[in-house]
Order: sequence, then structure tokens, then C-alpha cells
Amino acid sequence: MGQPQKPIAAEQQILSLGRVLESLREEDNVDVLIEITISYLKEQFDYKLIWIALYDRLNHILFGKGGITPDHDTSFLRQRVVLSPGDLLEQVVIEQHPLGVADLQTEIRAAEWRKIAEKFHIQGTIILPIRYKDRCLGLLLLGSERWGYLLTGEAKARLMMVLGELGAVLYQKEMDLQHKQTKRTDEPLLELLENLRTLTNLNQRLEAAVQATHKFISPTRTNVYWFEREGRYFWCRMSNQLVKIDRNSSTQQAAGMTVQDLSDFYYALAVNQIVSIGDARSSLKSHFTAKLLQRLKVRSLLAAPIIWQKNLVGFLAVESNEPRIWTETDKNFVQGVAGLISLVAATESMESTIKQIQDDAQLTGQVAQGIYSEHDLQETLHSCAKRVLARLGATRFLLLQYDPEQNNYQFIYQNQPHNRRSLTFTLPNLKELDGQLLQRSTQAVEIENLDEDLRFFNWRPSLLENGVRSLLICKCTHGHIPAPLLVITHETHRSWTTLEKELLWAVSQQIGVIVRQWQLHKRTTQQQKVSQAFEQCLRILTQSQNSKIEVEKKHLERTALEQIASILGCPLAVLLSWSPGESWAEIIPGVIDNSQFGVFSDASIPIQAEALIQWALATESYLTLRVDNLPPETRKWLNTPDKGQILVMALRTNTDYETTGVVLLVDYQERRWSEQSLSAIATLISLLAWWRREKQITRLLESTTKELQQLNWYKHRRLEEIQRITALSLKQIHDLGIPANELTQMRYQLLLRQLDHTATSMSGMLKLEHWQLHISWETMPIASLLKRSLERIENLVKQQKLWIGVHGLGQPIEDQESPKNSSLARGVPTSNAQSSMAIAGDIVKIELVIHELLVTACNRSQTGGRIDIWCRRLDASKTVDAKHSSASVGAEHQTSLELSITYNGAIEPQLLTELHDNTPKDVLAPSNLDQPPGLHLVICQNLMQELGGELNFYQLPDNRVVSRLLLPLVGHDS
Repeated sequence: MGQPQKPIAAEQQILSLGRVLESLREEDNVDVLIEITISYLKEQFDYKLIWIALYDRLNHILFGKGGITPDHDTSFLRQRVVLSPGDLLEQVVIEQHPLGVADLQTEIRAAEWRKIAEKFHIQGTIILPIRYKDRCLGLLLLGSERWGYLLTGEAKARLMMVLGELGAVLYQKEMDLQHKQTKRTDEPLLELLENLRTLTNLNQRLEAAVQATHKFISPTRTNVYWFEREGRYFWCRMSNQLVKIDRNSSTQQAAGMTVQDLSDFYYALAVNQIVSIGDARSSLKSHFTAKLLQRLKVRSLLAAPIIWQKNLVGFLAVESNEPRIWTETDKNFVQGVAGLISLVAATESMESTIKQIQDDAQLTGQVAQGIYSEHDLQETLHSCAKRVLARLGATRFLLLQYDPEQNNYQFIYQNQPHNRRSLTFTLPNLKELDGQLLQRSTQAVEIENLDEDLRFFNWRPSLLENGVRSLLICKCTHGHIPAPLLVITHETHRSWTTLEKELLWAVSQQIGVIVRQWQLHKRTTQQQKVSQAFEQCLRILTQSQNSKIEVEKKHLERTALEQIASILGCPLAVLLSWSPGESWAEIIPGVIDNSQFGVFSDASIPIQAEALIQWALATESYLTLRVDNLPPETRKWLNTPDKGQILVMALRTNTDYETTGVVLLVDYQERRWSEQSLSAIATLISLLAWWRREKQITRLLESTTKELQQLNWYKHRRLEEIQRITALSLKQIHDLGIPANELTQMRYQLLLRQLDHTATSMSGMLKLEHWQLHISWETMPIASLLKRSLERIENLVKQQKLWIGVHGLGQPIEDQESPKNSSLARGVPTSNAQSSMAIAGDIVKIELVIHELLVTACNRSQTGGRIDIWCRRLDASKTVDAKHSSASVGAEHQTSLELSITYNGAIEPQLLTELHDNTPKDVLAPSNLDQPPGLHLVICQNLMQELGGELNFYQLPDNRVVSRLLLPLVGHDS
């Protein structure tokens, strides 16, 4: 019999659970629901203490609803329990999870329940939340005389099902109760709307709105505050206690509250945000909430903004002297009434608003008409400024333009009352955030209180010092900042309507057209200034070239510096000048227009040690730097303020040519130089460099020409004298007659022929080569030419004890065993085969060139050294050996003779480089070709080119120096 009873007991539990759940779902009374739950718990669970309480989440309080105790005294189970931080009951309410206590008598977090536990000997306790959808609705406390709080799974499941159903029913009852208690806002609002429609003026409508709000919410006071932009304060226009209040009333409530007093409260209303301050709750910051409540002398406040066309007109305030929690219904109703007030307030001034819009349209139209008419732009701006100031009630009309050279904003136009002075300062460049603010804006940016607003912070000191307290600012073009800016200022704290800001925006865009015309005019003026500077510099160059009177060089350079400085407007411009090869620079002052700037013109500046010169030489174009970066040595001769900037640029013409000066421009650090001006400056400085180089070359060439003319005159006169004396001697010899001795007679006749030939040749030179060379055409065997050339240097060879060998003309007959042999005539073969190899050209000049090459070889050779002369025939189709040529010979149209003179001697590498045909030569730079022997060699080189030959110099790998001479040979048909 015992075995079948278990299913019967389990079935009985399930049936009891089903009955209690059904009872909970069908019951409407909360107290009955609690009784049903307590009866079920008493019947199904063995607990001596049962307590059920409901949770008031608004006040954070538990309300006891009953239970059971061992002595059946349940009075204390219906008491109100205020939850405090840290106790067990609050932990269960917040966490919404069951909590077990092994011995309630020892639990310090439940002080009141410890006494009850000790009284009824309660130990093991379980506290469970009654919850639904994460919302705590109450608590269930179960206490047992046994130690511990373990609950079996089956019992726990049945308990949680009962509590879950109880929570769902309680939640539904609470929702139904709230719905019944919730006040409907639609009917009062519709009734108010009907009343507003029947009333005639704004004050009556405001009175109706205040009475309806006060009746619906039942606060201590209900007020309507109106906002005055001129002065930025609120005044109480309507109240339920004082039905009609004039703004000029002397009562405390009508005295008004300034925006400065309301601060965060004002800014919240301005962005259409409802402000709610109640029992321990506030939509504003805590420190300002207390200040606002103290100012209004209330403990609770609900305020809704009255806004029309994005402008704050005022606010509707519901005030209470007691802490109060404002419901969503209260907020919605106040917000709805405020919206109705904004509509009726707009209709009150509809006619004046329409007229104002028409006047604004006429104003913008007149501005546009003035811009595109032929009136003066200043006159157009003056008319526009007067109308805008009158319309907006402002003090100053300011038009600003960014100056890139000064890096600041300057007033290009301003208008103010006659009793106000014009602003004479400049405003610094905008900060990045302020520039982005203007860039993104589509209407005028408003600063209501310049003392407190952090926008345009770097402008604030200057504006405040000149009486500006509020302003409107907007850009005049759609381009990127910096753009022209239009600023409207006022001497008091105030705000402007959206309509006024949109009007100023429209006017600013029209004014942007004027500013663009000014910019074009300014740009044209700058271009004209640059053009005039270029024209003046070219005139200086033309004057220096064409003037018959020699113009002082330094005066011309100063004039050029003045033109360069005029483009940038620099107060100081100087030139550090030197000649090639010099170590010290001279200071040539050009412009000194300010006493703060200057130079010590008598100072000598070391080129290698001066930092400015070296920095300029190391920079390809111009270089800009600050004065405080200069070394102390430079500050000794350069006088300039510490806050200054410098531009230096070397007088550079070509990378292969030496620099002969540096232009130095100094200005204040605040100035910003435009790229256009800097480009023009660089061009003018480059032009000055080429002009100076041209002048230096001209002076050098003139000097050289003068010297050559004197030398030529001297030599020519000497030759004339020699020719005269020689001719006279010949005449005397002829007059003496021929001696009788036959041998003497032969030698006498030979001497006469030689003298006659010399006189004839000199006569031809004097006649044909007075001021320029004359190229003759003769032929001579190369052997004879070399023999004559060697005879001319015989004395020099003996002095140096040199050995000379001639190769390539046949079997030499010189004695190779004896380097001291001086019989040079025997060193040249005279076979018929070789003597037929003859050269063609101006034999006299070719002989002089060979003589110069042999003299150079003798002078550079060591004592006892060796000189070799190599002769080789080159056909037209034969390629010249690369080892023996420094430059390949072009396609010759005739057979040539290659004559190479080699010797072991020292030669400067720089001289070889300068003698190379392809090497660029700077005529101003010091050179080895300016004096012998380099000068003689380059003369020979140039002479051979004119004679149709070629002369090159190079050095072999074994350090032998080669003078390679290419001569035309006489053809077989010649």
C-alpha cells in the first residue's frame, strides 16, 4: 500500500499548484492575491516565518502585505520598510536574484530581522524577488528554525512558478492602475485650443494657457516668461497669481532674470530642450540646479521652451514649493501648451513680420543693385552698412580681409556712429576650430556674450577693449577660410533672431562680390608694381649699355635693390658683393627706410666665415629665416629688431660660374610674403646677377682689349723700326758694292738675300697683319720644318742637356748612344721618300706653334731628360688611336699628319682640364690660361683651329705629357 502513495502525493502537489496558479490568474484584488500565495506557501512548505512585501520603485520602499509567524502576530509584517544601501533586502531588490542566509540571527546586514529571528528562533532564511520582465515588484521572505537555506529542486521549481505568476499578475494590475490614474492630455489641450481660438489678444491667450496648465498639473505657481534679446533677460509676462504683468512693473517677479544668471538653463531652452527638476532628479548639472532653484525660490521646476522659427521667444514654467517627481504626462502637457503659445505669439506679430521680410528683401536687392551699378564701391558699402546697422540695431559694421603677408585680418571697411572712433588695430589669424566653424556655417555665427564665449578667443581681448560685447560674424564667400568676413557688433550682451542672421548672411554674400573686385584690383596693382620693377631694372641695364657717360656701378646696383625691395615693401635691402677670387665681401646698402634697421657699411665681411653668405650659397633659390637664428658675428654688422625675418639669395647665374654676391632683404616677422612676390623677387635677383656678370665681363674684356691694343701698337711700331733699319742697312750694303774676293762675294750675296727675304716678310706682315691675322697658303717638307724648329731651340737644349728623338720620318741618323750630342740637324732624316711628305698651310705660323710646343717641352722637362717627336700619316678613312687623342678627330677630307711631342715633365691637372675643348670656361674666374705658359698654349690651340688643324694636350698613364698636333698634308695632285 505504501508504494502507490508516492505518485498520489506528487499528483496532489501538482493539483495544488494548478489550483493556486488558476486562482492567481482569476483574482483582481491584490490583497486576495497575497492571501492566496501565503496560504499555498503555508500548506506546501514547512516554514515558520513567511513575509510578502511589495516594492515602490519611485520611493525605494517596501510595503509589507502580511504573512505568518509562530505566534500568529502579523502586525509588524504590514509595516513600511525603507531600503538603505548595504542591507540584504536592497541587495535582492537591485540584483533580482534569490539570497540565502544560513543563520538570520547572526546576519548584521538585517538589523530589524535579527531581533525577529532571535524572538522566534529563526535561522535558515531565503529571500526571493517577485519580478516580471526585469522589473522588481516585491519580495518573499521564508524563515525556518533549521540552520541552512537549502531548497530542493522540485520545491524550488514550484515556488518560482507561483512567484512568477504572482509577479505577472501584479505587473498587469500596476499597469492597469497607472492607466486609470494617468491623466489624458488630449482633452485639456483640445479645450485650450478652442479657448485660444475665441480670444482676441495675446495676453488673454497667455492667461488661458497658464490657467489650463495650472489646473492640469496643480503646482504652486505657473508662469510664462518672455525673452528680450536687447539685454538678454527674461521677464514674467503672465502668472496664475498675477494675471497680467507689465515688463516695466516694479515687482520682483517682473524684474527679470538675465541669461548670465540662468546660464545652462538658457542654453538648454535655446536648443528646444525641456528642463525638469524634481525630487533628487534634474536634467541640468547638479551645481547649477541648486543655484536655479534658489534663484526662483522653488524646490521643483518644469520648464518648456517657447520657440518660433528656431528663435527662443520665452518659456512656460511650472513651479512647486515641494519636492515633486514630474511624470511624462506632465512634461508632455507643458510642452504641448508651450507649442500652442509659440503659435499664438507668432500670429500676434504676423503683419510686422511680413513687413520686415519685405524690407529685408528690399535691402538685399538694393545692395545687389548697388554692386552691379556704376556707383563707387565705397558709397555702395556705406549705404549698405547704414541700413544693416539700423535693421539689426547694432553698433559697428566691420568688413575684414585676410592679409597673407601680415598673417592677420585687417579692416578694409568699417562703419559706426559718429560718436564712436574707428578701430585701428588688426586681428590675428583664426584658430583652426574657429576656421572650421565658419567653413561649415550656412548662416551668421552668433556670439551673445563675448565675455564668456570661448569661440574666436584670440580676437576677444582687442574687441572687449573697444567695447564689443556681442557680435554676428559670417564669411562673405563660399571658398575656403581665410575668406573675407563681415562682422556686426553691439556694445551690450544680446542675441539676434534667425531671420536677422539669415538677412546678414544674404548681405554678406552680396558684399563678397565687392571684396572680390577689390582683390582683383589689388592683384592688378601688385602685378603693375612687379611689371614696373622689371621695366625699371631693364631700363637700368639699357642705360648701362647704351649711355655714353659712364654710370657709377654702385648707383645702378642701389637702384636695382630699390626696385627689388619695393615689391615686398622691405625697410632694408643690401648687397654683399665681391669679385672672383676675393676673400672679403663689401656691403652695398640699397634701401634703409626705418631707423630700427641698418648696416655698418664700412665693415669687411669674411666670405667663408659669414653664415648668411654660406647659407645663401648652399641654397639653390632664396632662403628665408628669422633674425633670432642669426649668429652673434652677423648681428655685429647687421642692425635689425629681434622679431624680424630675412630673405637671402645668392647672385647665381650658372652652376659652372662663380657667385659674386648675395642680396639681403630684412622685414618685420609679422609680414607674410606671397608666392607671387617671392617669385618676382627671385627673377629680379637673377636678372641682377646676370647684369653684374655682364658688366664684369664687359669691363674685363675692355681692359684686356686695351692692353692688347697697346701691346699690338708697341710691337707694330718696333717692327716698323726694325724694318726701317733693316732696309737702310741693305741700302748701304748695296751702295758699298760687291767685294772682289769670290768666296766673300758668295757669302756676301747670300747675306744680302737673307736680309732681303727678312725685309720682304716683315713688309708683308706690316701690310697684311696690321690689326688682324692673315692666313697664307704655303707648302714645306715636314723634315725641313722640324729641322728649322730644332735649330731655333738648340741653345735651350744644350742648357738643359736634353735628348731629342724624331720618329716616323725614316732611319734616324742621330747618335743614340750619346745623349749629349748637340748636332740636331743630323737628327732629321733627309731621304727623298720622306722629304716628299710636306705639309700645307701658313708655314710661318705653324712653325711658331711647333716652336712654342718645343720650348714648353724643354722648360717642363728635367735636366738630362728626353723629348720624342712622333710623326704619323693619317688617311681619311683611318681611325685615330684612342690612346693618342683626347678627342676623336672628325672625318677629314684630306690626308693629315699627326705630330706628337712627348716628354717626361710636370704639368698641372687643372691646366690640362682648362685646355680641353669641351670644358666650360668662366672668363671671370681666375684661370691658368690668363698668363704664360697657359696663355701661349691656348693661343696656339685657337690658332691651329683657324689654320684648319688641331692641337690637343693630355697625359699618358705613364705620366708622359703629350702635345698632339694634327697638320694637313700636301696631296699627290698638289
